[in-house]
Formats: sequence, C-alpha cells, structure tokens
Amino acid sequence: MDLEGGMGQARQRLSVLILAKNEAARIAACLQRLTWADEVVVVDDMSTDQTAKICRQYGARVVQRQLDTFANQANFGLQETTGDWVLSLDADELVTDELRKQIQAALSQPSDYVGLTFKRMNFFLGHCMRYGGWYHDVLHLFRRKTGTFDGDVHYAPKLQGLIGHLNAHVEHYPFQSLTQFVDRQNRYTSMEAQEWMRAETKRTRAHIRYQIALKPLKLFWKTYVKKQGYREGMHGLVFAGLFAWIHFLKWAKYWECMQSTQQGEQNGYAQTFKDNYSSAAPLC
Repeated sequence: MDLEGGMGQARQRLSVLILAKNEAARIAACLQRLTWADEVVVVDDMSTDQTAKICRQYGARVVQRQLDTFANQANFGLQETTGDWVLSLDADELVTDELRKQIQAALSQPSDYVGLTFKRMNFFLGHCMRYGGWYHDVLHLFRRKTGTFDGDVHYAPKLQGLIGHLNAHVEHYPFQSLTQFVDRQNRYTSMEAQEWMRAETKRTRAHIRYQIALKPLKLFWKTYVKKQGYREGMHGLVFAGLFAWIHFLKWAKYWECMQSTQQGEQNGYAQTFKDNYSSAAPLC
C-alpha cells in the first residue's frame, strides 16, 4: 500500500480489540505498545488473575463475558468499540514500531479499503519462524462498520470490499513451552471437531480416513520441505511434526464424535468439550 502523502489529513480513530483470559503475565507488554491508539477494549473471559486490573491500569476499557465461541466473543467486543477502524489483537501479540507507523499513515489518508492485511511474525519457543508457512498475512485491521467476525475457533473479520496490505508485521508469542502448546491444541481441536459436527454437511468415512491417514504426511512435507521449514533447524522440524499432529488430532476427534453420535453414546465427550471450551484462549 502506498503510504506516501496524505499525512495532512485528520487521522481516523482507531480502536484496538483484545480477547483475553488469565493473561496477567503477558498482557502488559501488549498494552505498552498501544498507547498511541484512541481506544483499547478488552473482552475478558472471566479471568481469575489480575488481567482486568492490569488492563485498567493501562487505560483499557474492560468488559467481561463468558466465552462460548471466539467469533461471538469478538463480535460482542466489536459492539463496544467506537473507532472508525478496529485492530484485532491477541494478548500475546506486540505491535512493532513499523506497524504502528504504517497504521497511523494509512488512517491519515483517504482510501477505498475496508481492511488492511499485514504479516504476523510467529515465535516458536523463542525462535523467529520465517519459513515453514508461519510467517504469513493476517487480516486484523478493518473499518468497524464493514463487517463482523466469523469462526468458532480461528476467528477473523468477514468483509466485503477492497483489501489493502501494509508492509510491516506484528510479533506473536503464542506459547512458552511445548506442554502449553499441547494443552491449548487439545482444547482447540475439541472445539473444531464440535464445530464440524454442528455443520449441516457431514464428512464421509473415506474423507475422514484420508484426513487421518494421509493428509498429516502431506502437511509435514509441505511445511518442512515445500515451505522450507528445514531452514529453521530443529525448530522447523519440531514445528512441522506438531503441525501435522494437530491436523491428525482434530480429525480423529471428529471421527470420535461421529462414532458416538452413530452409536447413540456420549462417552463423556460432550461434557469434556463443555468443560474445556470456556478455558480456551486465542493462538493465530
């Protein structure tokens, strides 16, 4: 996107929207990078730590809501924002100086864009991942009145109109250990399996078998070889294996749901999902 000129225009107002639950250890760093925003709204999923208190100390407005789906949570927060544009962030994301400058420039000039993408630089166990497909565009900046969020787990704004791009990135630190990664993905894959179960179209056994038996191998090859994850050393190898495992796990859980439904047995899965659902937090 051409950001030259137009800086004499009055800048449009920016609201930052953050979903959080028990993020006391990380959210201060996120908020410290947002002092230039006109408004910060945090939707707190009934945190039991100091998340809400920390957010208020940094001038953020905190609204509380029990999470059901991430899209519903984000849309609830969207209704609380008042800016012309909305920047959607996770509590584990940090806005870089370059991204701040480009957002400020973009909002200071007229355009027909309804949304702007930028890169997300993910850090895997402290290692910056430029290869393997984990350095990619995200659509997290959009005009407030042009769309709503969609997606039970991996939520994003659903927009109709012209999308531009900023040549900058946000830093993302989604987890600090493999144990945390596995625990979180266990919750997310349960949520995705249930989301698929609610869909009107059910997958065939042949399709499920393919997704479980063959697709993880293809994903490993795509991540590690085609997208050059091998260039990240052991971090790339471990990430490629975990990426394939996530796909296997969510389809195995979908198969489990299908089995339970067909046999008329709950096998405790629905309650397990219900217990895990409210404790999940966003990742990518």
